[in-house]
Formats: sequence, C-alpha cells, structure tokens
Amino acid sequence: MSGGGADAASAHLPVMFAEVMDGLAVKQDGTYLDGTFGRGGHARGILQRLGAKGRLLAMDKDPDAIAVATRMADGDARLQWRRGSFAGLADWEVAVEGLDGVLLDLGVSSPQLDVAERGFSFAKDGPLDMRMDPESGESAADWLQRASEKDIADVLWHYGEERQSRRIARAIVARRAEAPLQRTAQLAELIASILPRGASKTHPATRSFQAIRIHINRELSDLESGLDAALACLKPQGRMAVISFHSLEDRIVKQFMLRHAKAPPANRRMPVEIAFTPSLALIGGAQKAGEAELAANPRARSAVLRVAEKLGPDAPLSPIPNPQSPIPADAERRP
Repeated sequence: MSGGGADAASAHLPVMFAEVMDGLAVKQDGTYLDGTFGRGGHARGILQRLGAKGRLLAMDKDPDAIAVATRMADGDARLQWRRGSFAGLADWEVAVEGLDGVLLDLGVSSPQLDVAERGFSFAKDGPLDMRMDPESGESAADWLQRASEKDIADVLWHYGEERQSRRIARAIVARRAEAPLQRTAQLAELIASILPRGASKTHPATRSFQAIRIHINRELSDLESGLDAALACLKPQGRMAVISFHSLEDRIVKQFMLRHAKAPPANRRMPVEIAFTPSLALIGGAQKAGEAELAANPRARSAVLRVAEKLGPDAPLSPIPNPQSPIPADAERRP
C-alpha cells in the first residue's frame, strides 16, 4: 500500500520498505514473488538486491499495476508478471518450481484510493465501483442494488466491524427504492446523515467502505488461499513477509503463522502425545512503521508487518503437551 501515482513510484518508497527488505533477506540468485505489485515500489527494492540470475515474479489484479510491471519487464529480463490474484499463485508453474520469498502488501493501494474513478474513497466522488480488477466481478453499486438488507448488514458487521450495520443497511435499502446508489459521495453522505460524526476525526463511512470493498474483492478468502499457496511454494529457508492494514487481515496472518510455527494447545481427550512438526519459524514479532515514516506517510500508521521462514523437512519435532501426560519442564522445545 504505497503512496503516490504510477509516475511517482520510483521516487516514493512504499510502506515499511526497509523492514520488508530486511525481512525477505533477498539472495542474489533467488526467486521471489511480489503478490501485490502495485506500482512496483517493493519490487524495485527486490530487483536492486538480485543478481543477474535472480528472478522476480509479479502478480496483481489491477490492470494499471500490470501496465507498470509490463514496462519494467521490458527493460529487465529478471522480471516476469502475471495478472490475477495472489490466491492463485500456486497455479503459476514458475512459482511452483520454488520460491525464496513471497511478499503480500494487502489492502487497497494509494493510487487506487487517489483516483476517484476507481470508487474506493469516500473522500473523492466517483463511480461506486471498488473493484481492484474493474474488468471482472460485480461493482459495489450493483451489489448494493441487489443484496438483501440482511446480507448488507452482515457484510458491514463482519468485514467492517460496524456497530450500526443494521441501521445503515436499512437506510441503503430504503434509499435504493427511490433511486440506485451509483456514486461514492451518495453512499458516504447517506451514511453520514444517519451516523453523526461528533468529536471523532474518522468519517462515519470509513468502516462501511472498508467492509464493502473487502466483500467485493473477496480479500479475506483470497488471503487465506494465498497464505496456503505461498507456504506450499516456498523453499526451505524461504521467507514470507505480509503487511496488513486492519485487524481482520492481521488476525488471519497471525493465526496462520502461529498455527504452522507452534504446537496447538493440549487436548485432554488425546490419550497419548502427538509429535508436532513446525513448518514455519517466526522472524521477530509484529512490526510497525517508525516515526519518520509516519510523519512522511500517515497512511502507514495502521500497517503491521509479519515475517516467517519456512523450515526444512529436518525441523525438530515438538510433542504436543497432554495434561494427563505432562512433558518434563526441561524438555526441548522449538521457540
């Protein structure tokens, strides 16, 4: 999620650039996949660290992002691109051959937010679209026109954690009976009219716009599929670095990494201990943007970076603790 437009991509570092480069620990002859190419900010950093035999695979749903990747690939044979969601990265033959690193920079990009015609921002009036791939799937306007009041409320609650989800859904259904909601400003003004801002600096439509965007783009289901695919394609000692921008994303990433790095809790119903083989090692904890970056790019304030390394087949086994058959306190465990 980097700021600036396509032409400014090389002049503006994307979110947590240094931390991502450190986390990926790029090898000169390695093969890396940037599943959210955007405008190529992180990709340029990876290419700068690759040697002549290194490779970078770029994926993105957005045709504007792919246009940037195409131009970059014309001048650099190490870069290959594919249009599509990172959820399908395991369908790309060159990725299945093995990756030394995978980067996922989740959510909507700054260029997408800044272009009113993409329909992502309540701050800029434009068509109510919100599709990361505007040539595929259903627009936000079309979905809001046909969805039931219950379905709209469920999306706002589950993906936006919006406490007034039912109230907003009711207002949307009532409004569309008069005329379809076709502009971002119309939806933002409708939500603001029933949810006074008060002393809050956050626009009343923030959570609703986030929720609708996540639903339209299947962001959370894509993330779950993409994490599984990334782990499957990583070589031993290969790393995955994931930047999330809200709690729903980060929870999925955190739980995925923990599930593959640490033994599950004890189960009293299990008669014997079961050996657990970790497939990931956590590299540090959750990282946040530093003060200097926040001062230059306020959008980085919600960014959380998590990094994990894939373990080889010789990773030590850790027994799953059983309350009825406790493990000695000095038993060896993997941190």
